Amino acid sequence: MGLLKSSSSQPIVSIKSNQVADALIRDVLSGHYRPGERLPSERDLVARFEANRGAVREAMAKVVQLGLAEVQPGGARVRERELASLDTIGYLLAQNALPDPALVDQILVVINNLVSVAATQVVESASDEALTEVRALLQPLLRLDSSDTEHSEARFALMRHIMHTSENLPLQLIARTLFEQFAPNISAVAEFAVPDRERYAIYARQLDIALTQRDIPSVRGTFDAFAELNRETMTRAFVIAQESSREAIAQ
Repeated sequence: MGLLKSSSSQPIVSIKSNQVADALIRDVLSGHYRPGERLPSERDLVARFEANRGAVREAMAKVVQLGLAEVQPGGARVRERELASLDTIGYLLAQNALPDPALVDQILVVINNLVSVAATQVVESASDEALTEVRALLQPLLRLDSSDTEHSEARFALMRHIMHTSENLPLQLIARTLFEQFAPNISAVAEFAVPDRERYAIYARQLDIALTQRDIPSVRGTFDAFAELNRETMTRAFVIAQESSREAIAQ
């Protein structure tokens, strides 16, 4: 007989194992289990979630794969969060209805620095044709009549293209992992992000000139300005999102 399926065609064992894994991950990331402490035994998890041992083992394997726990004699024990894989970022962002503002700001700092490094390598080694393609992606940022969504998509498209053009594989892999976990988990805040189009347009013009002249110090300086503006935009969005959430609860 084949494995039982759910209506969505996903194996029931996998659905249950995902439920168990998500609960364990939340417990670890929230501090319910501290580094060095043992996670519940298979028997305890089977009873708690009314799952079979196969689903529980699959769930524990996922927690271990994320680097949040390691199997030792006597059971799995929690590891320090800094030893976890980058894939943990998505779970951290999704812990609450609104992601942690401090974590979002830290991720923006990392992403912006990665883009700055990539842009430097583009200026140093990319062809004139490749630079022209990057400059073309600055054009939407010069517009003052774009929607908030269009402006946001234009900024992300510019960053992704610069990463791609840099041909720096380690940088690309790290950045892609962050982007894939960051973007879908900030939608509750991103809808409140209103960009300062005039300032973005100024920096876009400055970056266009710096790229044309292959002026590395100017490219770095302009990306630093972009980075601060991105952080300011997100900080304002969090304030509005939190106010909106409080008003919705009050009603």
